[in-house]
Amino acid sequence: MAGETRERMIEATVAALQRRGVAGMSFTDILSSSGAARGAIYHHFPGGKAQLVAEAAERNGCEVRDRLTALPSDSPAKVVQAFLDLVRPVLAASAAGGGCAVAALTVGVGAEADDLALRQVAASAFTSWGDGLAERLSVAGLAPGAARDLATTLIALLQGAHVLCRAAGDLEPFEQVARTAVALVPHPA
Repeated sequence: MAGETRERMIEATVAALQRRGVAGMSFTDILSSSGAARGAIYHHFPGGKAQLVAEAAERNGCEVRDRLTALPSDSPAKVVQAFLDLVRPVLAASAAGGGCAVAALTVGVGAEADDLALRQVAASAFTSWGDGLAERLSVAGLAPGAARDLATTLIALLQGAHVLCRAAGDLEPFEQVARTAVALVPHPA
């Protein structure tokens, strides 16, 4: 039961980060969404908001990494298309006001120790996403350097598309960059 409460709190925090970011989320929202009692916060997360946010973003980052490392690796073009298909619904949520729980750790944070630690959580997640994509692209036949470059480009495309789709309120910015991403895929001679 205690582990279940903790899991619900982490899931509620991921959702809150996607909707409001770090600064906009509150313990009241987390407790309400998770059904947890007030005393559960410091029982499960003695480090407070910073610990809860870090664990939620780490969890979300690992889930995304796992999905990326499961992409097919038949060809670089299929990896890119599978990536675009995977992130399209996520970006549709951004167009409706959502966002990336991991990226939320980089926006509106300062230079305090907790903020630096949160940015490091985000950096680690983004690195793991790039590593997973680069591995799939390498298995699909790209040279390691080209695979790393394309993977980083795809992660940057995803994060930029979050912002553009949220601002526009639709998926068109993503569809534009998706067409360009497909065109960037090196084709074997």
